Amino acid sequence: MFKELAAASGALKALLDRSGPVTISEAVHLAAARGRVLSEDLTSPVNHPAFERAAMDGYAVSAADTRGATPLAPVLLNIDEVAGGGRCVPVRTGMAAPQGADAVLMKEDAIVRGREVEATAELHPYKNMAAVGEDVGRGEKILNEGHRLRPPDIALLASLGLSTVRVFERPKVAIIPTGSELVPPFSAKELKPGEARETNSLMIGMYAEIWGGSARMKNLVRDDPRLIGEAIAENLDADLILISGGTSVGDQDYAPPILAEMGELLVHGVRITPGKPTALGIVDNKPVICLPGYPVAALAALYIFARPLITMMASRTDLPRTVPAKLAGKIASRPGYLTFARVALEGGVATPIMTTGAGILSSVARADGYVLVAEEVEGREKGEMVEVNLIE
Repeated sequence: MFKELAAASGALKALLDRSGPVTISEAVHLAAARGRVLSEDLTSPVNHPAFERAAMDGYAVSAADTRGATPLAPVLLNIDEVAGGGRCVPVRTGMAAPQGADAVLMKEDAIVRGREVEATAELHPYKNMAAVGEDVGRGEKILNEGHRLRPPDIALLASLGLSTVRVFERPKVAIIPTGSELVPPFSAKELKPGEARETNSLMIGMYAEIWGGSARMKNLVRDDPRLIGEAIAENLDADLILISGGTSVGDQDYAPPILAEMGELLVHGVRITPGKPTALGIVDNKPVICLPGYPVAALAALYIFARPLITMMASRTDLPRTVPAKLAGKIASRPGYLTFARVALEGGVATPIMTTGAGILSSVARADGYVLVAEEVEGREKGEMVEVNLIE
């Protein structure tokens, strides 16, 4: 049995207090920068636009030439190659403003009669025209350190002539699956009684990437303390080590004792359901999370412990995502335990799927999110409003 169970919040704090964000930066090409986090403020090296340009299709004019123009009293302009002095120039959106122009008369406000245009609207200077640096001025700060780059951000940076940016390195996450009864994923081997396909590492690696990390998948390790210790030692160059399986208190659950031997075992056994066998430790100043082998328990521990740690390391501030919903049914919970309850969402209503069954992965595949029921609460009642954490 577990000697002492830790509260989830205290266990997470102990881990976060011993960890920190990755501060090493690297230059990456803009084409590969989506989702990366800037390691410095960015200022514009140029004015954008670099020239006065039309913001509408129509006719470039001197605004003064349209004074008093109305639909009932249009002003007559002559089509020419320069504007001003009663002349106008046909332009398309984005074209450089011709000589003498400081505004654009929209096509909707122009009646064309051969080489003449009747202006039916009065314009003010720079109406429908972009001035030099109107979008971004030279030396203007455009994005702050810590900003996570999105596609429109990257498009703007490219329009300013930039090709690379400096971003924080993604935290390196080593994933070590363990279990003598497991068969590597995608193996054509026919399973024998008692065997199972090892798929936790797939799920763990994908989530490490989603949350901002760089996943390093290791080969399956048998339940052998020497081999598990070697796998940990070989991956101490990573920023975080996630071990799947071997975390309980059975004869072949070696991971927590190995952590205690190689470094410091912070917690073994947490008051969460599912996921009680989770262990947290530090080896060579690197955080290590030992995740239960049952897939739903592993997922619960991933969300409760690995996600906040990885996102902190990756300087990600855009997670987690939650939505309010009304419960379609009661959620039962175990008093004194943080409960990870899967729910399906539809039309603002959350339907509980399952609160028990640490090995029933299909309960997560059918879920849109989960509700965390606090330790001090005995379940949530039908009709209550809850915050649903969305499952990516």
